[in-house]
Amino acid sequence: MSSNADIYHEMIVDYSRHPSNFGKIENPTIQYHDSNPLCGDSIDIFMNVENDSVSDIKFHGRGCAICMACTSVLTEIVKGKSIEDARKIQKNDVLGELGLENLQAVRIKCALLSLKVLKYGLYSYLASKDANADALKQEASSLY
Repeated sequence: MSSNADIYHEMIVDYSRHPSNFGKIENPTIQYHDSNPLCGDSIDIFMNVENDSVSDIKFHGRGCAICMACTSVLTEIVKGKSIEDARKIQKNDVLGELGLENLQAVRIKCALLSLKVLKYGLYSYLASKDANADALKQEASSLY
């Protein structure tokens, strides 16, 4: 492996063993769950929203190293962002942090499960506020 590949591999292993923002939020503003039955990954994301920004985010669940690492990175990216900026997060924003831009198709669902959960959670939240969230729902359903 190259030096960069070694560093990214170490980051993935470290995030999977010591995930950031792992846990639950009591009475969250947003909560959403999804799973990938083919591999067993299962993620719940909990968010608190204050003044149209994500004031806190946590996740709970289980998954492979790639799923857990990507979920950890996603929570770090989202925390403190406005809802509008969180909506704009794309798959390469997460994959790029871990050097996974060229991830094999068979593993992409593992890597993007948390982003799908985030997008659907935001969609549900915005829909409950009567906001036009159809574009976000479409984006979440077409991640992979």
